[in-house]
Amino acid sequence: MAMAGTMATAGNNGNRPNQGRIMVMNQAQANANDVVSGTFLVNSEPAYVLFDSGASHSFISSSFVKKLKIEPTARIDLNVRTASDKFVTCGNVYSNISILISESNLPGDLIQFDLKDIDIVLGMDWLGKYKVRILCDEQKVILKGPNGKRISYKAITSKPSMRLMTMQQLRRHIRKGYETYMCFMKEVNTGEPNIYQIAVVNEFPDVFPEEIPGMPPEREVEFSIELMPGTAPISKAPYRMAPKEMQELKEQLEELLEKGYIRPSVSPWGAPVLFVKKKDGSLRLCIDYRELNQATIKNKYPLPRIDDLFDQLKGASTFSKIDLRSGYHQVRISEKDVPKTAFRTRYGHYEFIVMPFGLTNAPAVFMDLMNRVFRPYLDTFVVVFIDDILVYSKTPEDHEKHLRLTLQTLRENQLYAKLSKCDFWQDRVAFLGHIITQEGVSVDPSKIEAVVEWRAPTSVTEVRSFLGLAGYYRRFVKDFSKIARPLTNLTKKTTKFQWNEDCEAAFQELKKRLTTAPVLTLPSGTEGFDIYSDASKKGLGVCANAK
Repeated sequence: MAMAGTMATAGNNGNRPNQGRIMVMNQAQANANDVVSGTFLVNSEPAYVLFDSGASHSFISSSFVKKLKIEPTARIDLNVRTASDKFVTCGNVYSNISILISESNLPGDLIQFDLKDIDIVLGMDWLGKYKVRILCDEQKVILKGPNGKRISYKAITSKPSMRLMTMQQLRRHIRKGYETYMCFMKEVNTGEPNIYQIAVVNEFPDVFPEEIPGMPPEREVEFSIELMPGTAPISKAPYRMAPKEMQELKEQLEELLEKGYIRPSVSPWGAPVLFVKKKDGSLRLCIDYRELNQATIKNKYPLPRIDDLFDQLKGASTFSKIDLRSGYHQVRISEKDVPKTAFRTRYGHYEFIVMPFGLTNAPAVFMDLMNRVFRPYLDTFVVVFIDDILVYSKTPEDHEKHLRLTLQTLRENQLYAKLSKCDFWQDRVAFLGHIITQEGVSVDPSKIEAVVEWRAPTSVTEVRSFLGLAGYYRRFVKDFSKIARPLTNLTKKTTKFQWNEDCEAAFQELKKRLTTAPVLTLPSGTEGFDIYSDASKKGLGVCANAK
């Protein structure tokens, strides 16, 4: 049961304790539309909080006091009258308890009471102090924080609740003849994180919607397609599809139209579409923009080097990874270039209004956007690679501030993330194919699995593919170029493809080295480096070792 509608009256008549009244609510009533509640950090712990203008005092549940492991700072005698006309005496006072709402610390004095489903009730003493307005019809509270700063909070879906009884309580009920039912329960991990249980993140549910809410706003960066001089519109006939693919195409087109991402087109341009199977067996709709890409002037905006990104993480021990939801679809296409994105299907001719996958300059444009959005924080506590964001901090206290600033930045720029692909408050995180910890950077075993299971190449194309994947982790393999030389020689135009013993030995050695790759520590660089170099007729190499 949740306690709400408290009315604790002040005043001191001799030795008579103060009196008050409290109304008992169940969880559903506490979550009704005429009551505003939410989850906030109280003394750095997530707490379920009820804003109650009917209470002249503010209360904290006994169970939450135990969770915080705090001692009372004062004591008063307060009689609280319940709905059943019974008086309950409470008195432990906990002063200056930190209550964090929308990045602002709004401390309050809380009286201990046996609340059940609610951790904190904020009454008129706290509401008056911060000039709080409760807008029940909008499920919103507006208040004034430190220095008169206006703070607004919109209520979110409440936390789930389950009430349990002990075996002794069950036996007592059976002895008294209560009608009793028993069911067996099994906890099943759905794999989906609960946003309300994640500190700081629970303040930003609007950043993690199930679907992107509407069209992206007009941004400083928009996608444009600059063509080489003399390029004429390119149009190709649709590819043939199997019946299953036709049905999938129809459904995905309807979904894209409903979201407003595409519209019917009369453009002279037209690329064919095809499907690529995902890991889970579902089909991804792809537009074959290869000919358009060949005619497009390439955007030279630089993508960051992976090792440069990791160099910023020295000393960090707490990490959060944020993956944007359909990141490209959160950028508009310049209106003049929308017709160039047109694609042809069995069910009509359409063009994209938002940036689709498959266009040559899409990564560069999105990288430009993200760098502008996070410029104040880059290489301080945020690294970004296209739509992947890593927040890193040396302490949990710093991480709380850094994570809040990052999520606030996403909110202000109307950029949305996918909660199921994010990780928060981690001491070990997978990022860009690597495992990052306080100790350093190592190879992600799940990514190396593809290298280990790679069969011996039978063509130059397969050799290039293998070297491309293995080369991504070359910093972990000493003498990578030397080991890979027999394979590299096969890729030369003047060399006939012939898989021999040297190639097989190099192939297997690279696999072995990658599966036993060391953890690379991240040097601070403050003490300088020792440079080791070597050169011969076969090649040259250099290594910088931290002192």
